Amino acid sequence: MRIAVVGTGAIGATFAAALERRGHELILGGRTPVDGVTVERDGEPPQPLRAPVLTDPAAAGGRADWVLLAVKAHQTPGAAPWLDALAGPGTTVAVLQNGVEQRELVEPLAHGAAILPAIVWVPAEVVAPGRVHQRGPVQLTVPDGEPGRALADLLGSGVTLSDDFATVAWRKLAVNAVAALMVLSRRRAGMFAAEEITTLTRAFAEEVFAVARAEGANTGPEAVEELLAYYRGLPPDLGTSILFDAEAGRELEWEARNGVVRRLAARHGIATPVSDVVVPLLAAASAPMG
Repeated sequence: MRIAVVGTGAIGATFAAALERRGHELILGGRTPVDGVTVERDGEPPQPLRAPVLTDPAAAGGRADWVLLAVKAHQTPGAAPWLDALAGPGTTVAVLQNGVEQRELVEPLAHGAAILPAIVWVPAEVVAPGRVHQRGPVQLTVPDGEPGRALADLLGSGVTLSDDFATVAWRKLAVNAVAALMVLSRRRAGMFAAEEITTLTRAFAEEVFAVARAEGANTGPEAVEELLAYYRGLPPDLGTSILFDAEAGRELEWEARNGVVRRLAARHGIATPVSDVVVPLLAAASAPMG
């Protein structure tokens, strides 16, 4: 069994560590040379990954049985050389990305590989080059079926099989979309305790879930209150990957998390007054300074 993890940031490193704890030998692919990657979990010794991080797809040694694609959605085209080297008929590509369009993004680049979209629920953060702090257990949701069950076998635990994956994906997208408020305010999750932010978050969630329903997801009125409760229950110092990217001056994953809501809403004739403000500001924040 040849297993590759492409993208060794917070999510890729976290899942690579979980696979190595299961005894799997891995191929790690990344853009940036590092001497090694270590995953730190509260209350446990640090876990240095055994596999080195390769930066040349030609060094990967040919096609893999599994590719866990853990680059951000907007970095998918840049991962094409890795998919060229690793993917083909007989490969399963598990797409560990935000958004609701994983299949549409990755399938054209996968050379006939099976695509398994996945929703990741792991709070993790790169705290220094080659160091990842994992703040919760490995958890993801995948569509029920043979590929999903095979991934569950690989990881051993933390995989939920869903027969309504679209609803799960849209509920996670709503979480990601609302996180834009942290980017624009440069604040972590403690901001959601403020009454004014709760009001704004409710309006934001309502428009995201309206689009979700138009796209076939089962997101009733309870989904808004569940999202509000989720954010109020987070540790006040918890951030999000798009906030960390903004703080570091990196390009933001705004299209897959927010632009998609506005784009699909237009298809259905749904008004999105919050997204109409948030999306242009995120795009501006992501643009190179000049």
